[in-house]
Amino acid sequence: MSNRNIEEQKELEIQEGMQEVQKKAKQEQLEQSESKQQPESKEQPESKAQQETSSRCCHCMEKHTLRSEEQKKALINRLKRIEGQVRGVQQMMEKDAYCNDILVQSAAISAAMNAFNKEILATHIHTCVVRDIREGRDEVVDELVSTIQKLMK
Repeated sequence: MSNRNIEEQKELEIQEGMQEVQKKAKQEQLEQSESKQQPESKEQPESKAQQETSSRCCHCMEKHTLRSEEQKKALINRLKRIEGQVRGVQQMMEKDAYCNDILVQSAAISAAMNAFNKEILATHIHTCVVRDIREGRDEVVDELVSTIQKLMK
């Protein structure tokens, strides 16, 4: 698959994700308006997704995303593999490897980072963005658009 086809596929997946977020947000707004008409006496516990998504640290107001240990381990392992690939390219440079061989390895690193970013972005949309929209923080959409623009450079 060519780089252009890959980029077009990524853009399509991002657009589909954005449409899904908007659809969920509209559905949530509808549910909220219905719940205002019928107030509930019981507090509902936080969903698993809400517990695992970002929150603000009470003393510093920085955003954080809480992930399960399994998620953290998988993402960190992926980054360590990418780090190993980068070190391999560095060794290739030190040994005066053939340019094409270095370029092939560099392309593999880029693909691995793109896959990592895609996974983080999908999780972010499904959890953090959806939650913030449900809570009325629509500025998260601008943040998401900005992030997507940076990823697509």
